[in-house]
Amino acid sequence: MDGRPLLPNEEEEEALPGVSDFRGRPVYRATSGGWRSALFVAVLELAGSFAYFGVSANLITYLTGPMGQSNASAAAAVNAWSGAACMLPLLGAFLADSFLGRYPSILLACTLYLLGYGMLTVASSVVASKSQVGILYVSLYLVALAQGFDKPCGLALGAEQFDPEHPRESASRSSLFNWWYFSMATGITVSIATVSYIQENVSWGVGFAIPFAVVSCAFLLFLLATPTYRLSSAAASPLLSLRHYKQSSEEARRMLRLLPIWATCLAYGVAYAQIMTLFNKQGRTLDRHIGHAGLELPPAALQTLGPVTIMVSVPIYDRAVVPMLRRMTGNPRGLTTLQRTGTGMALSLAAVAVAAAVEGRRLETVREQRPAMSWAWLVPQYVAMGVADVLAVVGMQEFFHGEMPEGMRSLGLALYYSVMGIGGFISSALISALDGITRRDGGDGWFADDLNRGHLDYFYWLLAGVSAAELAMFLCFARSYAYRNANKGPLLLVVPSNTPVSPCTNHHHA
Repeated sequence: MDGRPLLPNEEEEEALPGVSDFRGRPVYRATSGGWRSALFVAVLELAGSFAYFGVSANLITYLTGPMGQSNASAAAAVNAWSGAACMLPLLGAFLADSFLGRYPSILLACTLYLLGYGMLTVASSVVASKSQVGILYVSLYLVALAQGFDKPCGLALGAEQFDPEHPRESASRSSLFNWWYFSMATGITVSIATVSYIQENVSWGVGFAIPFAVVSCAFLLFLLATPTYRLSSAAASPLLSLRHYKQSSEEARRMLRLLPIWATCLAYGVAYAQIMTLFNKQGRTLDRHIGHAGLELPPAALQTLGPVTIMVSVPIYDRAVVPMLRRMTGNPRGLTTLQRTGTGMALSLAAVAVAAAVEGRRLETVREQRPAMSWAWLVPQYVAMGVADVLAVVGMQEFFHGEMPEGMRSLGLALYYSVMGIGGFISSALISALDGITRRDGGDGWFADDLNRGHLDYFYWLLAGVSAAELAMFLCFARSYAYRNANKGPLLLVVPSNTPVSPCTNHHHA
Protein backbone atom coordinates (compact mmCIF):
# COMPACT_ATOMS: atom_id res chain seq x y z
CA MET A 1 0.00 0.00 0.00
CA ASP A 2 1.21 3.52 -0.81
CA GLY A 3 -0.75 5.13 2.01
CA ARG A 4 -3.29 6.66 -0.37
CA PRO A 5 -6.92 5.93 0.62
CA LEU A 6 -8.75 3.65 -1.79
CA LEU A 7 -11.83 4.96 -3.55
CA PRO A 8 -14.84 2.77 -4.35
CA ASN A 9 -14.01 0.14 -6.98
CA GLU A 10 -10.47 1.45 -7.31
CA GLU A 11 -9.04 -1.99 -6.70
CA GLU A 12 -10.79 -3.13 -9.89
CA GLU A 13 -9.78 -0.04 -11.88
CA GLU A 14 -6.50 -0.28 -13.74
CA ALA A 15 -3.92 2.48 -13.50
CA LEU A 16 -3.64 4.58 -16.65
CA PRO A 17 -0.60 3.61 -18.74
CA GLY A 18 2.11 6.11 -19.60
CA VAL A 19 1.14 8.71 -16.98
CA SER A 20 1.71 9.30 -13.28
CA ASP A 21 1.08 11.99 -10.70
CA PHE A 22 3.62 14.62 -9.64
CA ARG A 23 5.20 12.15 -7.23
CA GLY A 24 5.55 9.43 -9.84
CA ARG A 25 2.66 7.32 -8.50
CA PRO A 26 0.04 5.59 -10.71
CA VAL A 27 -3.08 7.58 -11.54
CA TYR A 28 -6.65 6.49 -12.22
CA ARG A 29 -9.27 7.81 -14.59
CA ALA A 30 -11.81 8.57 -11.87
CA THR A 31 -9.47 10.70 -9.76
CA SER A 32 -7.22 12.49 -12.25
CA GLY A 33 -7.11 14.41 -15.48
CA GLY A 34 -10.04 15.35 -17.68
CA TRP A 35 -11.56 18.81 -17.86
CA ARG A 36 -11.23 19.42 -14.12
CA SER A 37 -7.43 19.39 -14.49
CA ALA A 38 -7.16 20.85 -17.98
CA LEU A 39 -9.17 23.92 -16.96
CA PHE A 40 -6.60 24.90 -14.33
CA VAL A 41 -3.87 24.71 -16.99
CA ALA A 42 -6.08 26.74 -19.36
CA VAL A 43 -6.59 29.45 -16.72
CA LEU A 44 -2.84 29.79 -16.33
CA GLU A 45 -2.39 30.10 -20.10
CA LEU A 46 -5.23 32.63 -20.33
CA ALA A 47 -3.50 34.70 -17.67
CA GLY A 48 -0.22 34.39 -19.56
CA SER A 49 -1.80 35.70 -22.78
CA PHE A 50 -3.53 38.51 -20.88
CA ALA A 51 -0.24 39.58 -19.30
CA TYR A 52 1.88 39.30 -22.46
CA PHE A 53 -0.50 41.37 -24.59
CA GLY A 54 -1.02 43.79 -21.70
CA VAL A 55 2.66 44.63 -22.22
CA SER A 56 3.27 44.02 -25.93
CA ALA A 57 0.18 45.78 -27.36
CA ASN A 58 1.29 49.17 -26.01
CA LEU A 59 5.03 48.68 -25.48
CA ILE A 60 6.03 50.90 -28.40
CA THR A 61 3.98 53.75 -26.87
CA TYR A 62 5.84 53.33 -23.57
CA LEU A 63 9.25 53.30 -25.28
CA THR A 64 8.53 56.40 -27.38
CA GLY A 65 6.78 58.18 -24.50
CA PRO A 66 8.22 57.89 -20.97
CA MET A 67 11.43 56.23 -22.20
CA GLY A 68 12.05 58.89 -24.86
CA GLN A 69 13.12 56.57 -27.69
CA SER A 70 12.71 57.31 -31.38
CA ASN A 71 10.08 55.51 -33.44
CA ALA A 72 12.75 53.57 -35.34
CA SER A 73 14.67 52.37 -32.28
CA ALA A 74 11.47 51.55 -30.38
CA ALA A 75 10.05 49.57 -33.31
CA ALA A 76 13.32 47.66 -33.69
CA ALA A 77 13.35 46.87 -29.97
CA VAL A 78 9.76 45.64 -29.94
CA ASN A 79 10.28 43.53 -33.07
CA ALA A 80 13.41 41.93 -31.61
CA TRP A 81 11.69 41.20 -28.31
CA SER A 82 8.51 39.75 -29.81
CA GLY A 83 10.56 37.71 -32.30
CA ALA A 84 12.60 36.28 -29.44
CA ALA A 85 9.40 35.45 -27.54
CA CYS A 86 8.18 33.44 -30.55
CA MET A 87 11.50 31.68 -31.22
CA LEU A 88 12.51 30.79 -27.64
CA PRO A 89 9.80 28.07 -27.43
CA LEU A 90 12.09 25.97 -29.66
CA LEU A 91 14.77 26.08 -26.95
CA GLY A 92 12.26 25.71 -24.13
CA ALA A 93 10.59 22.73 -25.79
CA PHE A 94 13.92 20.98 -26.34
CA LEU A 95 14.90 21.46 -22.71
CA ALA A 96 11.45 20.39 -21.50
CA ASP A 97 11.38 17.22 -23.59
CA SER A 98 15.05 16.35 -23.10
CA PHE A 99 15.82 17.31 -19.50
CA LEU A 100 13.17 19.02 -17.40
CA GLY A 101 9.72 17.62 -18.24
CA ARG A 102 6.63 19.74 -18.99
CA TYR A 103 5.29 20.35 -15.50
CA PRO A 104 8.66 21.51 -14.06
CA SER A 105 9.13 23.69 -17.16
CA ILE A 106 5.83 25.44 -16.46
CA LEU A 107 6.87 26.01 -12.85
CA LEU A 108 10.11 27.58 -14.11
CA ALA A 109 8.16 29.69 -16.62
CA CYS A 110 5.85 31.04 -13.93
CA THR A 111 8.81 31.94 -11.73
CA LEU A 112 10.36 33.85 -14.64
CA TYR A 113 7.02 35.55 -15.36
CA LEU A 114 6.78 36.80 -11.80
CA LEU A 115 10.36 38.08 -11.86
CA GLY A 116 9.91 39.73 -15.26
CA TYR A 117 6.56 41.40 -14.64
CA GLY A 118 7.62 42.37 -11.13
CA MET A 119 10.79 44.06 -12.38
CA LEU A 120 8.82 45.75 -15.17
CA THR A 121 6.39 47.16 -12.62
CA VAL A 122 9.27 48.55 -10.56
CA ALA A 123 11.06 49.97 -13.62
CA SER A 124 7.93 51.77 -14.83
CA SER A 125 7.26 53.29 -11.41
CA VAL A 126 10.54 55.21 -10.97
CA VAL A 127 12.06 58.22 -12.69
CA ALA A 128 13.68 57.44 -16.06
CA SER A 129 17.43 56.70 -15.80
CA LYS A 130 20.09 54.46 -17.36
CA SER A 131 19.53 51.85 -14.67
CA GLN A 132 15.81 51.89 -15.41
CA VAL A 133 16.51 51.14 -19.08
CA GLY A 134 18.65 48.17 -18.02
CA ILE A 135 15.99 46.84 -15.66
CA LEU A 136 13.34 47.32 -18.36
CA TYR A 137 15.14 45.20 -20.95
CA VAL A 138 16.14 42.53 -18.45
CA SER A 139 12.51 42.26 -17.35
CA LEU A 140 11.25 42.06 -20.95
CA TYR A 141 13.64 39.27 -21.88
CA LEU A 142 12.82 37.37 -18.70
CA VAL A 143 9.20 37.42 -19.93
CA ALA A 144 10.35 36.27 -23.39
CA LEU A 145 12.33 33.43 -21.79
CA ALA A 146 9.29 32.49 -19.71
CA GLN A 147 7.26 32.36 -22.93
CA GLY A 148 9.86 29.93 -24.26
CA PHE A 149 9.21 27.44 -21.47
CA ASP A 150 5.51 28.10 -21.05
CA LYS A 151 4.02 28.15 -24.55
CA PRO A 152 5.15 24.74 -25.85
CA CYS A 153 4.44 23.03 -22.53
CA GLY A 154 1.11 24.53 -21.45
CA LEU A 155 -1.03 23.12 -24.24
CA ALA A 156 0.91 19.85 -24.21
CA LEU A 157 0.19 19.46 -20.49
CA GLY A 158 -3.46 20.34 -21.04
CA ALA A 159 -3.79 17.71 -23.79
CA GLU A 160 -2.03 15.22 -21.50
CA GLN A 161 -5.05 15.31 -19.19
CA PHE A 162 -7.08 13.33 -21.76
CA ASP A 163 -6.50 9.72 -22.78
CA PRO A 164 -6.30 9.58 -26.61
CA GLU A 165 -7.27 5.88 -26.52
CA HIS A 166 -10.51 6.52 -24.62
CA PRO A 167 -13.39 7.53 -26.98
CA ARG A 168 -14.97 10.17 -24.75
CA GLU A 169 -11.67 11.63 -23.57
CA SER A 170 -10.27 11.60 -27.11
CA ALA A 171 -13.22 13.73 -28.30
CA SER A 172 -12.72 16.07 -25.35
CA ARG A 173 -9.03 16.32 -26.16
CA SER A 174 -9.81 17.47 -29.71
CA SER A 175 -12.34 19.97 -28.33
CA LEU A 176 -9.68 21.27 -25.93
CA PHE A 177 -7.64 22.69 -28.82
CA ASN A 178 -10.65 24.74 -29.94
CA TRP A 179 -11.55 26.06 -26.47
CA TRP A 180 -7.91 26.62 -25.62
CA TYR A 181 -7.64 29.16 -28.41
CA PHE A 182 -10.96 30.66 -27.36
CA SER A 183 -9.55 31.32 -23.88
CA MET A 184 -6.40 32.86 -25.38
CA ALA A 185 -8.53 35.17 -27.53
CA THR A 186 -10.56 36.16 -24.47
CA GLY A 187 -7.43 37.10 -22.57
CA ILE A 188 -6.05 39.10 -25.50
CA THR A 189 -9.31 40.99 -26.10
CA VAL A 190 -9.79 41.98 -22.47
CA SER A 191 -6.13 42.92 -22.16
CA ILE A 192 -6.03 45.17 -25.23
CA ALA A 193 -9.32 46.83 -24.27
CA THR A 194 -8.47 47.54 -20.61
CA VAL A 195 -4.76 47.41 -19.75
CA SER A 196 -3.67 49.76 -22.55
CA TYR A 197 -6.26 52.33 -21.43
CA ILE A 198 -5.06 52.14 -17.81
CA GLN A 199 -1.42 52.51 -18.87
CA GLU A 200 -2.07 55.72 -20.77
CA ASN A 201 -4.79 57.24 -18.60
CA VAL A 202 -3.94 56.13 -15.04
CA SER A 203 -0.25 55.23 -14.84
CA TRP A 204 2.24 52.92 -16.47
CA GLY A 205 3.16 51.46 -13.09
CA VAL A 206 -0.44 50.38 -12.43
CA GLY A 207 -0.78 49.20 -16.02
CA PHE A 208 2.23 46.89 -15.70
CA ALA A 209 1.28 45.78 -12.18
CA ILE A 210 -1.98 44.29 -13.47
CA PRO A 211 -0.25 41.56 -15.56
CA PHE A 212 1.92 40.74 -12.52
CA ALA A 213 -1.14 40.36 -10.28
CA VAL A 214 -3.08 38.27 -12.83
CA VAL A 215 -0.20 35.85 -13.39
CA SER A 216 0.39 35.54 -9.62
CA CYS A 217 -3.23 34.53 -8.96
CA ALA A 218 -3.34 32.07 -11.88
CA PHE A 219 -0.05 30.46 -10.76
CA LEU A 220 -1.49 29.89 -7.30
CA LEU A 221 -4.60 28.19 -8.75
CA PHE A 222 -2.40 26.06 -11.02
CA LEU A 223 -0.39 24.85 -8.00
CA LEU A 224 -3.54 24.00 -6.03
CA ALA A 225 -4.61 21.55 -8.74
CA THR A 226 -1.24 19.78 -8.87
CA PRO A 227 -2.43 16.51 -7.21
CA THR A 228 -4.97 15.95 -10.03
CA TYR A 229 -2.59 16.30 -12.99
CA ARG A 230 -1.65 13.40 -15.23
CA LEU A 231 2.02 13.76 -16.14
CA SER A 232 3.55 11.85 -19.03
CA SER A 233 5.96 9.14 -17.98
CA ALA A 234 7.98 9.93 -21.11
CA ALA A 235 8.47 13.46 -19.82
CA ALA A 236 9.30 12.10 -16.36
CA SER A 237 12.35 10.27 -17.77
CA PRO A 238 13.38 12.59 -20.60
CA LEU A 239 17.02 11.59 -20.98
CA LEU A 240 16.07 7.97 -21.61
CA SER A 241 13.43 9.17 -24.05
CA LEU A 242 15.95 11.34 -25.91
CA ARG A 243 18.42 8.46 -26.25
CA HIS A 244 15.61 6.26 -27.50
CA TYR A 245 14.68 8.70 -30.26
CA LYS A 246 18.29 9.23 -31.25
CA GLN A 247 18.48 5.50 -31.85
CA SER A 248 15.19 5.31 -33.71
CA SER A 249 15.74 6.10 -37.39
CA GLU A 250 12.02 5.60 -38.07
CA GLU A 251 11.04 8.34 -35.60
CA ALA A 252 13.77 10.59 -37.00
CA ARG A 253 12.36 10.15 -40.50
CA ARG A 254 8.87 10.95 -39.22
CA MET A 255 10.08 14.18 -37.64
CA LEU A 256 11.89 15.17 -40.84
CA ARG A 257 8.63 14.71 -42.75
CA LEU A 258 7.14 17.52 -40.65
CA LEU A 259 9.63 20.05 -42.01
CA PRO A 260 8.05 20.57 -45.47
CA ILE A 261 4.66 21.12 -43.81
CA TRP A 262 6.27 23.55 -41.37
CA ALA A 263 8.09 25.44 -44.14
CA THR A 264 4.95 25.86 -46.26
CA CYS A 265 3.08 27.28 -43.24
CA LEU A 266 5.52 30.22 -42.97
CA ALA A 267 3.46 32.33 -45.40
CA TYR A 268 0.68 32.22 -42.82
CA GLY A 269 3.07 33.68 -40.23
CA VAL A 270 3.99 36.48 -42.67
CA ALA A 271 0.32 37.34 -43.26
CA TYR A 272 -0.38 37.22 -39.51
CA ALA A 273 2.44 39.70 -38.83
CA GLN A 274 0.54 42.44 -40.67
CA ILE A 275 -2.25 42.61 -38.06
CA MET A 276 -0.25 44.53 -35.44
CA THR A 277 1.62 46.67 -37.97
CA LEU A 278 0.35 47.53 -41.46
CA PHE A 279 -3.32 46.78 -40.75
CA ASN A 280 -2.94 49.29 -37.90
CA LYS A 281 -1.33 51.88 -40.20
CA GLN A 282 -4.11 51.32 -42.72
CA GLY A 283 -6.69 52.02 -40.02
CA ARG A 284 -5.12 55.40 -39.18
CA THR A 285 -5.95 56.68 -42.67
CA LEU A 286 -9.70 55.98 -42.40
CA ASP A 287 -12.62 57.77 -40.80
CA ARG A 288 -12.91 56.02 -37.41
CA HIS A 289 -15.89 57.96 -36.04
CA ILE A 290 -18.89 55.98 -34.77
CA GLY A 291 -22.31 57.38 -35.61
CA HIS A 292 -22.99 61.05 -34.99
CA ALA A 293 -21.78 61.11 -31.38
CA GLY A 294 -18.28 62.22 -32.35
CA LEU A 295 -16.62 59.15 -30.75
CA GLU A 296 -13.45 58.23 -32.64
CA LEU A 297 -11.96 54.74 -32.37
CA PRO A 298 -8.20 54.55 -31.82
CA PRO A 299 -6.53 52.45 -34.54
CA ALA A 300 -5.43 49.83 -31.99
CA ALA A 301 -9.08 49.23 -31.05
CA LEU A 302 -9.66 47.75 -34.52
CA GLN A 303 -7.26 44.94 -33.57
CA THR A 304 -9.88 43.60 -31.16
CA LEU A 305 -11.96 42.57 -34.20
CA GLY A 306 -9.65 39.57 -34.62
CA PRO A 307 -9.92 38.05 -31.14
CA VAL A 308 -13.64 38.93 -30.94
CA THR A 309 -14.13 36.99 -34.18
CA ILE A 310 -12.24 34.07 -32.63
CA MET A 311 -14.44 34.18 -29.53
CA VAL A 312 -17.56 34.04 -31.72
CA SER A 313 -16.21 31.49 -34.18
CA VAL A 314 -14.87 28.87 -31.77
CA PRO A 315 -18.25 27.96 -30.19
CA ILE A 316 -19.91 27.93 -33.62
CA TYR A 317 -17.17 25.76 -35.08
CA ASP A 318 -16.99 23.39 -32.11
CA ARG A 319 -20.74 22.97 -31.54
CA ALA A 320 -22.24 23.39 -35.02
CA VAL A 321 -19.67 23.04 -37.80
CA VAL A 322 -17.74 20.06 -36.42
CA PRO A 323 -20.86 17.87 -35.92
CA MET A 324 -21.98 18.71 -39.47
CA LEU A 325 -18.55 17.94 -40.93
CA ARG A 326 -18.36 14.78 -38.81
CA ARG A 327 -21.47 13.46 -40.55
CA MET A 328 -20.06 14.44 -43.97
CA THR A 329 -16.51 13.10 -43.56
CA GLY A 330 -16.86 10.39 -40.92
CA ASN A 331 -13.88 11.93 -39.10
CA PRO A 332 -14.46 12.53 -35.34
CA ARG A 333 -12.68 15.90 -35.69
CA GLY A 334 -14.83 16.91 -38.67
CA LEU A 335 -11.69 17.84 -40.63
CA THR A 336 -8.25 16.34 -40.37
CA THR A 337 -5.66 18.64 -38.84
CA LEU A 338 -4.11 19.31 -42.26
CA GLN A 339 -7.49 20.01 -43.83
CA ARG A 340 -8.16 22.50 -41.08
CA THR A 341 -4.75 24.14 -41.44
CA GLY A 342 -5.01 24.36 -45.22
CA THR A 343 -8.47 25.92 -45.08
CA GLY A 344 -7.18 28.52 -42.61
CA MET A 345 -4.24 29.29 -44.92
CA ALA A 346 -6.69 29.82 -47.78
CA LEU A 347 -8.61 32.29 -45.61
CA SER A 348 -5.43 34.20 -44.71
CA LEU A 349 -4.73 34.47 -48.45
CA ALA A 350 -8.23 35.86 -48.83
CA ALA A 351 -7.63 38.34 -46.00
CA VAL A 352 -4.52 39.91 -47.57
CA ALA A 353 -6.24 39.97 -50.98
CA VAL A 354 -9.20 41.83 -49.44
CA ALA A 355 -6.76 44.18 -47.67
CA ALA A 356 -5.09 44.90 -51.02
CA ALA A 357 -8.43 45.61 -52.71
CA VAL A 358 -9.55 47.91 -49.86
CA GLU A 359 -6.25 49.81 -49.90
CA GLY A 360 -6.45 50.22 -53.68
CA ARG A 361 -9.95 51.65 -53.36
CA ARG A 362 -8.80 53.97 -50.55
CA LEU A 363 -5.98 55.35 -52.72
CA GLU A 364 -8.47 55.98 -55.52
CA THR A 365 -10.65 57.88 -53.04
CA VAL A 366 -7.67 60.02 -52.01
CA ARG A 367 -6.69 60.78 -55.61
CA GLU A 368 -10.28 61.79 -56.43
CA GLN A 369 -10.36 63.93 -53.23
CA ARG A 370 -13.50 62.25 -51.95
CA PRO A 371 -14.33 61.99 -48.20
CA ALA A 372 -12.28 59.44 -46.26
CA MET A 373 -13.56 55.87 -46.28
CA SER A 374 -15.09 54.43 -43.11
CA TRP A 375 -13.18 52.13 -40.77
CA ALA A 376 -15.86 49.50 -41.51
CA TRP A 377 -14.05 48.70 -44.76
CA LEU A 378 -11.34 47.00 -42.67
CA VAL A 379 -13.78 44.67 -40.88
CA PRO A 380 -13.67 41.92 -43.57
CA GLN A 381 -9.88 41.52 -43.46
CA TYR A 382 -9.78 41.45 -39.65
CA VAL A 383 -12.68 38.98 -39.51
CA ALA A 384 -11.12 36.78 -42.21
CA MET A 385 -7.85 36.63 -40.26
CA GLY A 386 -9.79 35.83 -37.08
CA VAL A 387 -11.56 32.87 -38.70
CA ALA A 388 -8.27 31.83 -40.32
CA ASP A 389 -6.74 31.76 -36.83
CA VAL A 390 -9.47 29.44 -35.55
CA LEU A 391 -8.71 27.04 -38.40
CA ALA A 392 -4.99 27.35 -39.16
CA VAL A 393 -3.55 28.12 -35.73
CA VAL A 394 -5.52 25.42 -33.92
CA GLY A 395 -4.88 23.05 -36.82
CA MET A 396 -1.12 23.63 -36.63
CA GLN A 397 -1.11 23.25 -32.86
CA GLU A 398 -2.96 19.95 -32.98
CA PHE A 399 -1.01 18.66 -35.99
CA PHE A 400 2.50 19.36 -34.69
CA HIS A 401 1.55 18.17 -31.20
CA GLY A 402 0.01 14.93 -32.41
CA GLU A 403 2.66 14.02 -34.99
CA MET A 404 5.70 14.31 -32.72
CA PRO A 405 6.90 11.31 -30.70
CA GLU A 406 5.23 11.08 -27.29
CA GLY A 407 8.21 12.38 -25.33
CA MET A 408 8.89 15.33 -27.66
CA ARG A 409 5.44 16.87 -28.15
CA SER A 410 6.42 20.14 -26.52
CA LEU A 411 8.89 20.53 -29.38
CA GLY A 412 6.00 19.93 -31.77
CA LEU A 413 4.08 22.88 -30.33
CA ALA A 414 7.25 24.96 -30.50
CA LEU A 415 7.30 24.37 -34.26
CA TYR A 416 3.95 26.19 -34.45
CA TYR A 417 5.27 29.14 -32.45
CA SER A 418 8.35 29.30 -34.67
CA VAL A 419 6.04 29.65 -37.70
CA MET A 420 4.74 32.88 -36.20
CA GLY A 421 8.18 34.08 -35.06
CA ILE A 422 9.99 33.40 -38.34
CA GLY A 423 6.98 34.76 -40.25
CA GLY A 424 7.45 38.04 -38.37
CA PHE A 425 11.18 38.11 -39.16
CA ILE A 426 10.48 37.37 -42.86
CA SER A 427 7.90 40.16 -42.96
CA SER A 428 10.35 42.61 -41.38
CA ALA A 429 13.14 41.67 -43.81
CA LEU A 430 10.76 41.79 -46.80
CA ILE A 431 9.46 45.25 -45.87
CA SER A 432 13.00 46.59 -45.35
CA ALA A 433 14.17 45.20 -48.71
CA LEU A 434 11.14 46.44 -50.63
CA ASP A 435 11.35 49.85 -48.98
CA GLY A 436 14.93 50.22 -50.17
CA ILE A 437 14.13 49.02 -53.68
CA THR A 438 11.03 51.16 -54.18
CA ARG A 439 12.77 54.29 -52.83
CA ARG A 440 15.83 53.78 -55.03
CA ASP A 441 14.79 56.40 -57.62
CA GLY A 442 14.07 59.01 -54.98
CA GLY A 443 10.35 58.30 -54.71
CA ASP A 444 8.29 57.73 -51.59
CA GLY A 445 8.27 53.94 -51.96
CA TRP A 446 5.50 51.51 -51.12
CA PHE A 447 5.72 52.24 -47.38
CA ALA A 448 5.82 56.04 -47.41
CA ASP A 449 5.33 57.75 -44.04
CA ASP A 450 2.28 59.30 -45.67
CA LEU A 451 0.45 56.20 -46.90
CA ASN A 452 -1.51 58.36 -49.33
CA ARG A 453 1.75 58.68 -51.29
CA GLY A 454 2.67 54.99 -50.97
CA HIS A 455 1.40 51.72 -52.42
CA LEU A 456 0.61 49.42 -49.54
CA ASP A 457 -1.81 47.66 -51.89
CA TYR A 458 1.12 46.44 -54.01
CA PHE A 459 2.71 44.84 -50.93
CA TYR A 460 -0.55 43.13 -49.99
CA TRP A 461 -0.92 41.74 -53.53
CA LEU A 462 2.65 40.45 -53.32
CA LEU A 463 1.80 38.71 -50.02
CA ALA A 464 -1.29 37.21 -51.64
CA GLY A 465 0.87 35.79 -54.43
CA VAL A 466 3.40 34.35 -51.99
CA SER A 467 0.57 32.89 -49.89
CA ALA A 468 -0.98 31.28 -52.99
CA ALA A 469 2.35 29.72 -53.99
CA GLU A 470 3.00 28.35 -50.51
CA LEU A 471 -0.57 27.06 -50.23
CA ALA A 472 -0.06 25.11 -53.47
CA MET A 473 3.15 23.59 -52.07
CA PHE A 474 1.40 22.86 -48.76
CA LEU A 475 -1.27 20.90 -50.64
CA CYS A 476 1.35 18.88 -52.49
CA PHE A 477 3.13 17.87 -49.29
CA ALA A 478 -0.07 17.38 -47.29
CA ARG A 479 -1.71 15.08 -49.84
CA SER A 480 1.12 12.58 -49.51
CA TYR A 481 1.57 12.93 -45.77
CA ALA A 482 1.01 9.76 -43.74
CA TYR A 483 -0.27 10.47 -40.21
CA ARG A 484 1.05 8.57 -37.22
CA ASN A 485 -2.57 7.52 -36.74
CA ALA A 486 -3.54 6.32 -40.21
CA ASN A 487 -7.30 6.86 -39.74
CA LYS A 488 -6.90 10.63 -39.82
CA GLY A 489 -7.01 10.36 -43.60
CA PRO A 490 -5.57 12.32 -46.53
CA LEU A 491 -5.89 16.03 -47.10
CA LEU A 492 -8.94 17.24 -49.00
CA LEU A 493 -9.84 20.87 -48.44
CA VAL A 494 -13.54 21.38 -47.92
CA VAL A 495 -14.77 24.40 -49.90
CA PRO A 496 -18.25 25.62 -48.91
CA SER A 497 -20.56 25.58 -51.92
CA ASN A 498 -21.73 29.16 -51.34
CA THR A 499 -18.27 30.75 -51.44
CA PRO A 500 -16.58 32.03 -54.60
CA VAL A 501 -13.52 30.13 -55.75
CA SER A 502 -10.24 31.64 -56.84
CA PRO A 503 -9.09 30.35 -60.25
CA CYS A 504 -5.49 30.45 -59.02
CA THR A 505 -5.82 28.40 -55.86
CA ASN A 506 -9.13 26.58 -56.12
CA HIS A 507 -9.86 27.66 -52.55
CA HIS A 508 -12.37 30.06 -51.18
CA HIS A 509 -12.11 33.75 -50.45
CA ALA A 510 -13.83 35.44 -47.54
